[in-house]
Amino acid sequence: MTKENWEAIIGLEVHAQVSSKAKLFSSSSAKFGAEHNTQVSLIDAAMPGTLPILNYCSIEQAIRTGLALSAEINKCSYFDRKNYFYPDLPQGYQITQFFEPIVRNGRVFINNNKKEIRIARIHLEQDAGKSIHEKSKTYVDLNRVGVALMEIVSKPDLRSSAEAAEFMKKLRQILRYIGSCDGDMEKGSLRCDANVSVHPKGSSTFGTRCEIKNLNSIRYIMQAIDYEIQRQIEILESGREISQDTLLFDVALGKTKVMRNKEDASDYRYFPEPDLLPVEISQDKIDLIKSSLPELPDQKKLRYIKELGINEYDAEVITSDKAIADYFEELVKKHDSKLAVTWLTVELFGRLNKAGIDIMNSPVKANALSELLDFIVDGIISAKLGKQVFDIMFETSKSASLIIEEQDLKQITDKGQISEAIDEIINNNQDKVQEYRSGKAKLYGFFVGEVMKLTKGKASPDVVNLILSEKLRLNS
Repeated sequence: MTKENWEAIIGLEVHAQVSSKAKLFSSSSAKFGAEHNTQVSLIDAAMPGTLPILNYCSIEQAIRTGLALSAEINKCSYFDRKNYFYPDLPQGYQITQFFEPIVRNGRVFINNNKKEIRIARIHLEQDAGKSIHEKSKTYVDLNRVGVALMEIVSKPDLRSSAEAAEFMKKLRQILRYIGSCDGDMEKGSLRCDANVSVHPKGSSTFGTRCEIKNLNSIRYIMQAIDYEIQRQIEILESGREISQDTLLFDVALGKTKVMRNKEDASDYRYFPEPDLLPVEISQDKIDLIKSSLPELPDQKKLRYIKELGINEYDAEVITSDKAIADYFEELVKKHDSKLAVTWLTVELFGRLNKAGIDIMNSPVKANALSELLDFIVDGIISAKLGKQVFDIMFETSKSASLIIEEQDLKQITDKGQISEAIDEIINNNQDKVQEYRSGKAKLYGFFVGEVMKLTKGKASPDVVNLILSEKLRLNS
């Protein structure tokens, strides 16, 4: 058999850090990047006699996420204990939601909204700490202990690494739009475990699955899944059986490695968390949260296409990230959508890409670019000069008005002044005038260019064309 005879079955378990100032069961800060072990309360350190106190902001964020994914909100959910020992988990157990998660039965659409990926559940749980291995020693940082996570579990509906990557991008996009997770994979705010199995095409029986843990970039997700698919195919084609293992992905070697044999739910001895009451949510509360949801990316994209006349490609680019969409929204408050798209996707993106920075760190904010467009639309400066001004704005963060004033760039619209400049050019280039009148129409651009040089690019192109064409015609 060849690779084409096999089909991959993939499901993802995505761990998304909840956007919240405090941890799930303590008031300790959940901020990233603090000095080791400086954000650890007595509850986080599991000191005897301490009890968890539920952070209801995390509950609301989970509900927001569920509603954004068209899921069912469980009006009565509760927490459970998942028992296992690890050095960076002081309690010796994790508080999670196993039996009654807060969200069930959602969906995410990929492949240009043509394929539905079902979401089995979203549950809340506390994160573990971090073990730092250096030579012969291991250090433990407990800052992350107790940080609130949403575990978003998909059904095994994905069939390739490319689909898995698109699912992650779409999910991250939605989480960022609603503000329930910042989606920063480099900081570990969003990571996933991939469950992968293969079976012969056409078979109704799934193969033995292996779980690849802690994938923290789209590129690694694709590499790990592709390697694992090929590994399993080679094992099955050699007549051997797949062992149900938990794997790690070695990014240096580009290979998966066995971490441990896969545990079953019974290994964790789940039971209801005795120190927390059930979480009861009223329909009124759910409705209130639903009413606070922003316009979601697919809705925004459709509106841009239908109402603003933007083509599908540009609408996709602009809505791909909330920060980009917000920037665009500021521009179209005052300006034509076509003009806004061009200056955003061509002029600004070109400069951002060259500088290697994202739109969040752009030195030119949306209101500043909107002011520049005001000057162009009002005819105070030409579009060509506008690009020069934009370069200076990008380099210095100065306002367009200040740059225009400092460099005396206001467009000349006075017909008398422009007429004088045109007369000078015509008088100094009588040979070119005769050639133009004899049929060399392309020389018209020469005259325009000379007028612009003489006026240092400040003459209004519209006024130049109006007067120049008339004077050349009168002199013919």
